[in-house]
Amino acid sequence: MKLIIVGLSLTLLLVFGGVFLVTRTNNSASLAGSQTTQVSVDKTSHDWGEIGINNGKVQAEFSLTNTGSAPLQLANISTSCMCTTAQAVIDGKASPYFGMMQKSSWTGQVEPGKSAKLIVEFDPAFHGPQGIGQITRQTTVETNDPNQRQLTFTATANVIN
Repeated sequence: MKLIIVGLSLTLLLVFGGVFLVTRTNNSASLAGSQTTQVSVDKTSHDWGEIGINNGKVQAEFSLTNTGSAPLQLANISTSCMCTTAQAVIDGKASPYFGMMQKSSWTGQVEPGKSAKLIVEFDPAFHGPQGIGQITRQTTVETNDPNQRQLTFTATANVIN
């Protein structure tokens, strides 16, 4: 009889101990998983309208806000044309300027609840007289937001003489 009680007690101990460990592990995983990264942007396009070829560079500004609870990473900023550059500004600190087909080891970090600026600059004189007319330029930014790994920002204009 003692053997049955000891066996039953050990079985119950193992079952309840296993349930406790599984529950504790799942709770720890869900707490760790509650740290999420989420980016929100104010807009993804900008139209400069008509700009004169010899009137100098123009800029567009986009805002990227970390609406998640973990740090947002910004990386691999690039533009679709050599006439366009882009730069991130986080907490008043500016990244290097990035251009076409340019990969960089630079990574910016935006803390939860904070925002970064993406400044896109276009030089209408870059292509010379052949650059007259409608233009569309894109800038891409990679993030660690699992739902938005790459953001694309579009800027348009009509370059006139």
